[in-house]
Amino acid sequence: MDSLLSKPRNRKLAVILALVGTVTPIAGLHKFYMKQPWWGAFYLLLCFTPIPRVACAIEALWYLAQDSDEFDRRFNQGIIPTAKTTPTVEPNQVGAVAQAMRELDRLRDEGLLSEYEFEQKRRNLLDKIA
Repeated sequence: MDSLLSKPRNRKLAVILALVGTVTPIAGLHKFYMKQPWWGAFYLLLCFTPIPRVACAIEALWYLAQDSDEFDRRFNQGIIPTAKTTPTVEPNQVGAVAQAMRELDRLRDEGLLSEYEFEQKRRNLLDKIA
C-alpha cells in the first residue's frame, strides 16, 4: 500500500477520473486518487446533488489547463525529485555582492547595524545571486 501512495500522480488519469464524476453518480474518485480523501468523501456525500458533478467538470478543466511541470509541482511534491539547477550568475554581480557583504560586515562591527539588520540585508544580497 505504501508503494502505491509513493507513486506519482498522472495528470491524464486525474482528468479521466474527474470526467467520470461528471457523468456518473459516483463523484470524487479523482480526489481519492489525488490523495485528498476528505474531499473525496465530501463529494460522495453530496453525490445526490449537482454540486460534485459541476466541481468535477471544473477540476477536469483545471487539470487539463496545467502543464506537466505545474501539475507535478502541485500534486507530486516530494514524490518526483525536482532537478536543482545551479543559477547562472555574472562574475561582476558576485563581486558586487561580495563587496556589499564586506561593507555590511564592517557596519556591523562598528555597531551601526544590529545583528538582525545585518542578517536581513545579508539574505537580500544572497537572494540576488541565488
